[in-house]
Amino acid sequence: MIVSFLRSTKNICPVISFPVREMSVFPKHYVDPIFSKEKQKLAKESGEFAQLLHVPTKPPKNDQSHSIFYNEIVNKMINYMTKGGNKKLARELLERTFENIKRTQIERLNLGKGDNIIVDPYALLFQAIENCRPLLNVTAIKRGGVTYQVPVPVTEKHSYFLSMKWLLEAAREKERKIHLPEKLAWEILDAAHGQGRVIKRKNDLHKLCENNRAYAHYRWS
Repeated sequence: MIVSFLRSTKNICPVISFPVREMSVFPKHYVDPIFSKEKQKLAKESGEFAQLLHVPTKPPKNDQSHSIFYNEIVNKMINYMTKGGNKKLARELLERTFENIKRTQIERLNLGKGDNIIVDPYALLFQAIENCRPLLNVTAIKRGGVTYQVPVPVTEKHSYFLSMKWLLEAAREKERKIHLPEKLAWEILDAAHGQGRVIKRKNDLHKLCENNRAYAHYRWS
C-alpha cells in the first residue's frame, strides 16, 4: 500500500535538490595568503602586493610558516605519510628517512664511489620527486560501447601528488623485516639517480600514453 502511494505521488511531489555546502569557511573571492618572505618580496617588486592590500585574504594554516625550516614539499610528504591523524609519527619516520639517506651518502663519499655525491637529503628528495613526476596520464572514456584509455596532460599539482604517492607505495611494498624509513630512503636514492621502480612506473605510463595517442581526440568529443 505504501509502495503504491509513493508511485502515485511520484509525479506530483517534485524532488527538491538542496545546494551542496562548500567545505571552506571563506567565500570564493578570498585569496590565499602570501606568508613566505621571498614571495612577499617578489610581490612587492612586481606590484602585486599593492593590489592585494584591499582584497580579503585567508589566514595561513597552522602548519604554514615563513621559518627557514618550513618547506611546502616536505610538509606535503608528511601529510601523505600520515595515517589515522598521527602526524607526529609521520614526521619522525621522514626524519629517520633523511638520516638513512645522509648516512648512506656519507659512506659512499668516504669510500670514494663517486665525485659529485649529494649529501643533503632535502635536495635528494626534491630531485627524486622531480624525476618521478609524470607529464601524461590515461583516463577511461566510453564511446560507442567501447572504453578507451585516452592520454590527457597532468597538472603540476597532480603530478607532484602522483610522484610522492608512487614513492610511498613503492616503499610500503616491502618485506616485514625492513622498516619504512630504510625502504623509503632506498626508493628516494634510486629515483634521484633516475632508476628504480618508480621511474619504471612513470616510463611505463608514458609508453602507454604514447601507444594510445590515436585516441587522444576522444578527449574533446
